[in-house]
Amino acid sequence: MYFQKNKYSLTLPLKHLSTLLNHIKMNRLFIFTIIIAVLTGCQPSGKGEGEKADEGLTRERGEVILKDYGGDPLVINIEDYTLDNENFRTAIWTGELFQLTVMSIPVGSEVGLEMHHDIEQFLRIEEGEAEVLMGDEKDQLTFVRKAGDDDVIFVPAGKWHNVVNKGDKPLKLYSIYAKPEHPFGTVHKDKAESDAAEHDHDH
Repeated sequence: MYFQKNKYSLTLPLKHLSTLLNHIKMNRLFIFTIIIAVLTGCQPSGKGEGEKADEGLTRERGEVILKDYGGDPLVINIEDYTLDNENFRTAIWTGELFQLTVMSIPVGSEVGLEMHHDIEQFLRIEEGEAEVLMGDEKDQLTFVRKAGDDDVIFVPAGKWHNVVNKGDKPLKLYSIYAKPEHPFGTVHKDKAESDAAEHDHDH
């Protein structure tokens, strides 16, 4: 029917062809718009350092200074502070409601068996391998788990607990006490110094 030579022979095909071409043009325009949007989104924002500063967010990365900043606003890289610490325990922030300390436990040593009646504790291991023990009685530590890099430990109030270094390098961790357990500015060079301080604290 489309090839009959009369006045209607080309009318229907041309209409279909026109509609088809319009659809093709619209689809090509739509695809082209999508491509432009994707390419535009991949371009750098063009913001310079000055513009970034104007956003009101600044981050300072200075040297690690191991001291107690408690009472003052503070933003630090906790991983840097934990890994740089060589003391058995160093208090980093002591407030009224909680305290942050960083610890370095030598190979073959331990944090020490202890229990806090009214303090909950959070610990995070940044480097090393440990064995975590907890229980209701000091001679019944029925909760035993292995822990390593990036693992966290939650100690409920009233639980006897200990963390033992089971690796071949110092165990680096930080501990948050809620409420503070040690005096402001606490620094224990080694476990013996820590044990002596605990003995004095108990008496």
